[in-house]
Amino acid sequence: MLSRSHPKPTRSGRPRSAAADEAILEATRASLVDLGWSKLTMGDVATRAGVAKTTLYRRWAGKNELVVDAVAVLFDELELPDLGSLAADVEGVVLQFAALLERPETKTALMAVVAESTRDEALRDRIRNSIVDRQKRLVLEGRARAQERGELPAEPDPSAAARTADLIFDVIAGAVVHRALVSAEPVDADWARRFTLLLLSGLGAASA
Repeated sequence: MLSRSHPKPTRSGRPRSAAADEAILEATRASLVDLGWSKLTMGDVATRAGVAKTTLYRRWAGKNELVVDAVAVLFDELELPDLGSLAADVEGVVLQFAALLERPETKTALMAVVAESTRDEALRDRIRNSIVDRQKRLVLEGRARAQERGELPAEPDPSAAARTADLIFDVIAGAVVHRALVSAEPVDADWARRFTLLLLSGLGAASA
């Protein structure tokens, strides 16, 4: 669950319900699948979730914030497997990511917020902060694990290490999203293996 779902210690009044938050976010994803972005309203979400509309507005300022959080919790389900090697770990997380994108609620919600963000800078920033930056944890975990195994060299310069992590994330996320949602092609074990070979060994090895 998102950190914003927990009340601050100094907040007065009735505490927020984790069950209510979960119901609201699930209702938001269901509404997106059924209605699409343009027809989705806070009122419809409230009805589906079985809560008052004022409950939604106490938690989220509007539809943009609500939908991004509904997508973000899905991506928080991703975990980096420990399969014994960097290549196996990358393949594992790629397949896990692809399986998440196959779910109708993920696909619809992600495509909707990305499309809307092209016209809304604040929404784009929220996507970056709530989804992209949070999921870079997978890259950081994988790199640290590979360095401990001796598969990758240490990067003592924090700025250079951060730029490398950003690039790795962009390459993996961009390739999988494009393959699954734009090209609508399968991300199966063979594709994940060939992609990982290209990522870790370069064009020459992948061609061979």
